[in-house]
Amino acid sequence: MAIPSSVECLSDYEIESRALLGEEIWGHIQEGAGAELTLRQNTRAFERLGFLPRAFQDLRTGNTEATLFGHRHRAPFLLAPIAYQRLAHAEGELASVRAAAALGAGFIASTLSSVTIEEIAVAARDASQETGQSSMPLWFQLYLQPDPEDSLTLVKRAEDAGYQAIVLTIDAAVKLSGIALPSGVDAVNLKDMVRLRQTSVANGAILFNTPLADASPRWSDLAALRRATRLPILIKGMVLGEDARRAVDEGTDGLILSNHGGRVLDGLPSPLDLLAEVIAAAGSECPVLIDGGIRRGSDVVKAVAMGAAAVLLGRPYIHGLAVAGMVGVAHVIHMLRSEMEIAMAQLGCPTLADLTPQRLRPLP
Repeated sequence: MAIPSSVECLSDYEIESRALLGEEIWGHIQEGAGAELTLRQNTRAFERLGFLPRAFQDLRTGNTEATLFGHRHRAPFLLAPIAYQRLAHAEGELASVRAAAALGAGFIASTLSSVTIEEIAVAARDASQETGQSSMPLWFQLYLQPDPEDSLTLVKRAEDAGYQAIVLTIDAAVKLSGIALPSGVDAVNLKDMVRLRQTSVANGAILFNTPLADASPRWSDLAALRRATRLPILIKGMVLGEDARRAVDEGTDGLILSNHGGRVLDGLPSPLDLLAEVIAAAGSECPVLIDGGIRRGSDVVKAVAMGAAAVLLGRPYIHGLAVAGMVGVAHVIHMLRSEMEIAMAQLGCPTLADLTPQRLRPLP
């Protein structure tokens, strides 16, 4: 699959992908909750910030490298965990992880991947070897399962397959059901596991006092996960204030500040707007990442300048996947890093350490 000549930035892939995906799948990928206030707020938070450059800075030693949990990232962004990627392309997660491996980007595999986590790990290793790269950062995103033993089974499988961190997502255990999956697309990692759904009826239970609500994450689940694995654990969701501090105290190694791309609760603020206070609550030893609203390399620069250890890229790489498969995802990664380096050079900031809040100012 070739890259269309019309593609010059990430938003061009978004335009190109719509006709290819069809309205139902397109709507599933793009939609936000409610009136989509949070969805729009995620991008607007970045648009409200401008830059203040330094003059006469030496760029000769510039680089975009970041280190997280002992692993080198060529740039401070990872491909976010996105479910059912075979909705966008027949190779699904395999195409995405191969592109990430070839370009040295991190990849987070979803519990709801349409390819097994073992196949994803093998594809990552093979692509790294074929392109002469060192092993890529590969994390596993965990949705807690109704049966705790199933959750632990998933974690053990991830450990055995060589994943380097566990991302525990806590904000989507209770959400409205999405698309009806077509034949050949499923959450293959949950084969033979219990899957809960709840359909309300008049005068009956809606959500509370149902198995779906009863299975939502609790602090005891974090404690059990901490006992079960030696891998770093990151919590992904709106972990704020005293919850952020408690999460760190109970053994969390990192936080991913996220409103789930505006998909679960409308009215939540942008992670960028909350970043400084979450960093303060979590403490200097806990890296805080964010996702939501990243659409250009300058957005990554703004997030890092605000204190983010890295960001997660979501919908844009799925647009690239839909348009041009592995090549499209690789192109998205390359464009994002290129835009980031250009912005850093123009700012007079040759390294991530040079990106500080002093390089930003609110736009009128």
